[in-house]
Amino acid sequence: MVKIVTDSSAHLPMDERTKYDITVIPLHAIFGSDDYRDGVDLSNKQFYDMLPTAKHHPKTSQPSAGEFVQVYQPLFDAGKEIVSLHLSSKLSGTYASACAAKEQLESQFKKALPLTIVDTPWLSMALGLLCIAAAQAAQAGKSRDEIVATVNALIPKLNLIFVLDTLEYLKRGGRIGGAKALLGSMLNVKPMLQVENGLVEPLEQPRSRAKALKRLMEILEERAGGKPLHVSILHAQDPDAAAVLEKQIRSRFDCKEFYITEIGPAIGVHTGPDAVGLAFYAE
Repeated sequence: MVKIVTDSSAHLPMDERTKYDITVIPLHAIFGSDDYRDGVDLSNKQFYDMLPTAKHHPKTSQPSAGEFVQVYQPLFDAGKEIVSLHLSSKLSGTYASACAAKEQLESQFKKALPLTIVDTPWLSMALGLLCIAAAQAAQAGKSRDEIVATVNALIPKLNLIFVLDTLEYLKRGGRIGGAKALLGSMLNVKPMLQVENGLVEPLEQPRSRAKALKRLMEILEERAGGKPLHVSILHAQDPDAAAVLEKQIRSRFDCKEFYITEIGPAIGVHTGPDAVGLAFYAE
């Protein structure tokens, strides 16, 4: 069977990792001279407790090629083929590290290896939903090429929208991209951003959190087009907002898949606490 590998930016719930046997390679969150592996040395709660009082704003770093080798090599030794799905190369060097690991292993084994690395234009549970669809195809006995075809067909259907409590953390992290356009009015709005073509872009500027969450539901309805949904709520230490959204979504939509997941350190560095979002696609 083909093995699915991804990185911790995917925010996959532990139940789904276990159910689908998906291996997750951690990104790094760096506070000053302290380097933590996302989800391994640093829990979400620890991260958000540290974030507001950190002397220096934390940085993120991709896994090294060596860390990928440590994951890939035992899988090859066990006779596995691999599809490795990663966050947008426009936002991180993770894909480049995976490719470097492949080159290193092929040089070592002196042959081409059954490994396909996909530079998806997504992150968070948009990437997570891709991983789940890939793993479902793998469990159904699909070939590596068929799994990659499934992923490539799903990529353009996905949506990822965030409502931030503030743009401050995105600004500090230097990954603000097209959202720079919002900076002039950032004190008066709850910025609504989306990932588009692998980059974070501004979507709307609601004047309150209540209006922002209402728009989130309206956009979900517009883009769902009355079709069954595969959807995940994302939140950064705001389970109450997630619970309100869950009630609304379950009552209004035909959900084929539904998840609630926390935004982990690799993305939380840029969103800050109290961010809420949706990753979804319609059938």
